[in-house]
This record gives sequence, C-alpha cells and structure tokens, in this order.
Amino acid sequence: MKVASRIVAEVLEGLRSLVAPGISTYDLDRFAAAEANKHNAKCAFRGYHKYPNSLCCSPNNQVVHGLATKNQLKLGDIVSLDFGVIYDDFYGDAAITLPVGEISDGAKRLISVTEESLYCAIKMALPGNRLGDVSSAVQGYVESRGYSVVRDFVGHGIGRSLHEDPQIPNYGTAGKGIMLKSGMVLAIEPMINEKSHEVKVLSDNWTVVTCDGGLSAHFEHTVAITDNGPEILTQIC
Repeated sequence: MKVASRIVAEVLEGLRSLVAPGISTYDLDRFAAAEANKHNAKCAFRGYHKYPNSLCCSPNNQVVHGLATKNQLKLGDIVSLDFGVIYDDFYGDAAITLPVGEISDGAKRLISVTEESLYCAIKMALPGNRLGDVSSAVQGYVESRGYSVVRDFVGHGIGRSLHEDPQIPNYGTAGKGIMLKSGMVLAIEPMINEKSHEVKVLSDNWTVVTCDGGLSAHFEHTVAITDNGPEILTQIC
C-alpha cells in the first residue's frame, strides 16, 4: 500500500505542475494514465462501475466524479483532482484541489479550509479513538468557518479493494462509531462546499455538482493507523 500510495502522490504532484489556464481535463487525465503506466500500476478508477476516465476532474461547482473533457480550464477556476492506482493488488487513493492561475480570495480560503480540515481529521486517526472523532474533526473545523460538509459522499476504508468498510462521513459525533485499531487504513476525504451542502448528480450519471452553484473543494489522503500515530501514505515527504 505504501508503494501504491507513493505512486498516487507522485502523479498528483506532476498534475500540480500542469494545471494552468488553457489545459483541458482531458489532457490531465491522459497524463495521469501515462504516469501510472510508467510505474507499472493500473488506474483504479477507469472501468470502476464503468467510470470512463483514469482521473476524476471536477472544476468549480463540481464536487466529485467529474468527467474529463476537452474544454480548457480558465484563469480563476479551481479544479479538484482525485486519483487512485492498484499496485501488486493493493490500492492507494488521494485528491487535491488546485487553483487555475490567480483565483479569488474566497476560492483561496475555501481550498485552505478544506485542506486543513483533512489534517484535523488525520490527527484523530489514532488507535483507541472512535470513527466519530475523525468525522467530527472535519465538521467542527469547516462549519465554524462558514462552510458546509457534503453528506451524500464520504471517505472509506481501503486496501485490497478501493472502497472497504468503514464508511467515513465528514460529519458526526465525537466518541461515537467503531473503535479505530492499529493496522487499519483509511481514505479520509473532506468534500466541502462554499454554500449549501446539497448536491445532485448530472444526467451523465457521474458528475456531482452543488445544487446552488457554489464552489466545492476536495482533499484526500490514504492514512494508516499505527501505534506511533497516523502515517500519511499519499504524501511526498
């Protein structure tokens, strides 16, 4: 899982350097697929429930599961990129939200708060804590700053399958839920909206958007729970 997750981290780092006005999400998808192939890894999302792309590309008010298109990203956009691979039968999964050139102060703050909420959650991924401690850490941080937590889509366990138990909501009550144990690996992924938490799926049956048109941001890490604390596997140190 460390190898799979390291590949994911390296691909996302490469994508970070490519995102700029004028590039299309189709180009980003092709880059991610080619990079995975260089590492002898398979793209985890392509073909998963018939998903057509290797990289989930979700600009602006798209929350998650956006489809790659040849439409060019524009100055001032933001784009969430979610990527996973399979390596030696194990999965890694992570997501980042990036600015497309110079963006508004409001968009910068949404991205910053969403990313920080992920690290608040990771700090709670300790043996003996409850799943609700992780979930409530996201909710408390985000809602206190005026944003809303998507409820229809959640994080998940990960290992030999992309999505394993437990489901990991980004909202909940501290002290509730299953007890966390050393050896568990979680894909923790806050999806945070600028306005209402309400979302809908478009007619393509994949793309999830905010109902009110507000921006959305998404960050994710694959995290191992260990006796020495949480270990972020999808992080380039």
